Amino acid sequence: MIASSNAGKVEEITAMLSPTDIKLAHQPEGLVVEETGASFAENARLKAAAVARFTGEWSLADDSGLVVDALQGAPGVYSARYGPDPASRQARLLAELKGTPYRAASLVSALALADPQGRILLETEGECRGEILEQPRGTTKGYGDVFWIRAAGRTYGELTIGQKLKFGSRGRAVRSVAADIKRLLNLRMGRHGT
Repeated sequence: MIASSNAGKVEEITAMLSPTDIKLAHQPEGLVVEETGASFAENARLKAAAVARFTGEWSLADDSGLVVDALQGAPGVYSARYGPDPASRQARLLAELKGTPYRAASLVSALALADPQGRILLETEGECRGEILEQPRGTTKGYGDVFWIRAAGRTYGELTIGQKLKFGSRGRAVRSVAADIKRLLNLRMGRHGT
């Protein structure tokens, strides 16, 4: 069970874990887990444990967001609540950085895996360093259009799923634990490996 109602996140994680032959589903509609943690890791643990206990299934949760150096780490765990919609969040970010030459930032993703009883058995965190552009480039209307990844030569919003697996924070986190998830669930690997 992927502990998320975010369709884009579920699609990304599903694609990233497809080589492990794990049957995946997203959390039941209407189930809301309050993100009260002070860190991405705490929120991932809260979501994984709650969804696992509710469904009686293994649950993988991700909590992620944007950490901007010049904003002392904001928006951080409040990335999804930095405005009412992606365009508003992007506009607020650009307004707060206006005139600031130092635009270094990170995308951070924390993953937590809970067993059906809600015990956290596996955790990891991935980070992708980049910088915030002065003007959006892309069509996501959110942070992805302004987060430039130098190694990829494009914004996060312009990356394919394969490139997100290689360069993105969630991809790095998933890659670091895919074999451990397989081991914990005692599944056979797909022919493509992890």
